[in-house]
Amino acid sequence: MAAALFGAGGEAGYTARLANQALIFPMLQKLRDKTSGWIVTVILGLLMIPFLFVIDSSYLGGVGSQNVAKVAAPPTWWKSAPSWWPVSFLWQHHEISSNDFRVRFEQARQQARQQQGENFDPRQFESTENKLAVLDQMIDEQVVRLAGEQSGIVIGDAAVREYIGSIPAFLGPDGTFNQDNYRIALAGGNPPRTPAQFEALVRESIQQSVIPSALQVSGFTTQSEAERLLKLLGETRDVEIAALPEIPADTAAVTDAQIKQWYDAHLKDFRQPETVSLEYVEINGATLPPAAAADEAALRKRYADEKARFATPEQRLASHILITADGSDPAKLKAAEEKATRIAAQAKAPGADFAALAKANSEDPGSKDTGGDLGWVERGAMVKPFEDALFAMKAGEVTGPVKTDFGFHVLQLRELKGGEGKSFEEVRDQLVAEQQKADNDRAFTDLSGRLVDLVYKNPTSLEGPAKEMGLPVQTIGPFNRTSASGIAANPAVLRAAFSDVLTQDGTVSDPIEIAPNHNVMIRVTEHSPEQALPLEKAREQVIAAVRADRTRQASEKAVDALLAKLKAGQSLQALAESEKLQVSPLPGLPRTQPVPTPEINRAVFSAALPAEGKPTYGKVEVQGRYLVFAVSKVTPGNVAEVDAQQQQQLKEQLSQIDGMAAAKAYVDAMRKHFRVQTEEANL
Repeated sequence: MAAALFGAGGEAGYTARLANQALIFPMLQKLRDKTSGWIVTVILGLLMIPFLFVIDSSYLGGVGSQNVAKVAAPPTWWKSAPSWWPVSFLWQHHEISSNDFRVRFEQARQQARQQQGENFDPRQFESTENKLAVLDQMIDEQVVRLAGEQSGIVIGDAAVREYIGSIPAFLGPDGTFNQDNYRIALAGGNPPRTPAQFEALVRESIQQSVIPSALQVSGFTTQSEAERLLKLLGETRDVEIAALPEIPADTAAVTDAQIKQWYDAHLKDFRQPETVSLEYVEINGATLPPAAAADEAALRKRYADEKARFATPEQRLASHILITADGSDPAKLKAAEEKATRIAAQAKAPGADFAALAKANSEDPGSKDTGGDLGWVERGAMVKPFEDALFAMKAGEVTGPVKTDFGFHVLQLRELKGGEGKSFEEVRDQLVAEQQKADNDRAFTDLSGRLVDLVYKNPTSLEGPAKEMGLPVQTIGPFNRTSASGIAANPAVLRAAFSDVLTQDGTVSDPIEIAPNHNVMIRVTEHSPEQALPLEKAREQVIAAVRADRTRQASEKAVDALLAKLKAGQSLQALAESEKLQVSPLPGLPRTQPVPTPEINRAVFSAALPAEGKPTYGKVEVQGRYLVFAVSKVTPGNVAEVDAQQQQQLKEQLSQIDGMAAAKAYVDAMRKHFRVQTEEANL
């Protein structure tokens, strides 16, 4: 508690300050008793100065001990107010607590997990860069919030209620706001909130969004701007590309001084990645001895228990006559039933033609023209009253009327088939295979369970449990995240191998599923964190890098010499033979397609427009080799080829981009105007 109240210094500092107070307070009391007037005022003022140095930094304008960031702005009535103490007491500020940051970071973690699926690496996500990115977003929100408050923006209760009433999770079956749904959704949230807390959050969110939203919708694009972009997007260029002869690889000696100089200047290029070595025990159901064949009694019991699944489904060939009914009108409903009753009586009469009656009377457009034929019907295909009546009938029987939501039906069962079960002898081979698989699965599960039980007794060892069960302990490694092979290349194994729990504690993992009936339990035996590669180990890599740079420089020097000749007036075609160039013409090269390569396309369309009769020349590096190009003609896109609807869509998209840029510029400007402090140690 002392540390929380007085910040840095903890219990020791707190105790020392109590001792100081025990000495100072009696002295102050004596001064009060024996002195008065301006003398005591001066003395008290002098004595208070030391206490200023033990006050928590948050009181003096810094970030509090439980917060990760603070955004502060001078008061609206004194825009030029300095930020030093004691004037900092006048500044408005909002702080981001450690708890708020943890909640937001966890939300970002869950979102990344959903997006990346099995490729999500929890440890890699915990990077400082990810934390700072989340914090930066939260700071922007507080900047906008503070700017809104200083602009006098107030969100009324009606706006809050209207916004909450539009959230789908709070609506009832009738589409209106439901108070019970509202409270249940808030209570089950992460974190749970009361209605008052949620309303405050909504009010704050609306206030934060007022200015940026207004700026976003304020973006606009003129017709001329849209047409200019269309011309650029549809632009083509006539180009010639020439590949220079390949420069021979540099093989000259590299001195120790050059090696040291290059190594010191490129330390980030010579890193030894994090590596681990594993020992593991693998249980693969495919390699286990097959279970003994099931005896006849077990097979017959299985057949008796599951006899129903060996029967073919019963099917009934049915016809019907439908008389539709309006359930909201009792008179019409009764009339429809009476009509269906009369038709049923006619259909039951000896020699009646059911198909003719259906064609004459049925109101089912799907079956009327075919004499009411419904084809072969299985259970589950019809509504329950219809199905219950049909499957209670005998072949050749007519029944009805049967009431459903569609109206009244007169049914005829013309024929039935199926429902017969297969004999034990017919399905014996199937039962044998199924029983064998079940026994194999059970053996795998039992073996895996025994291994897990033994490991849990001593979670830092695999050797003992494996020996007791007669399983080999295998090893693999060292490997890093990109060089893993074999069983270690499995994404689940790779994640576990580099997890903090296994690398730091040396414990055995839980069973990791490689495939159905194929598990592995691993333990990290060696772990080497990412670190700088010592020069003696990186020496050959450094030498290769120096020589590659020499080759690149020689190639660049050659291409620069060629460019100088081209700019002096010579053409690519004229230099092709003497310089041994491989010239390739590319007429009508489009801007929006990455051909012949993205690098070449970008370079060609970044070049200046050619003057009349004088090409524009440039160079580009592709996979360590330089090319030169000549742009001889530029053809703008034809706006007339783009229909009006597409042009309008482009204008709207550009306007949205312009509005978003304006909102971003506003936040950036406010952030520069305000004072932002962060405490990365609290992340």
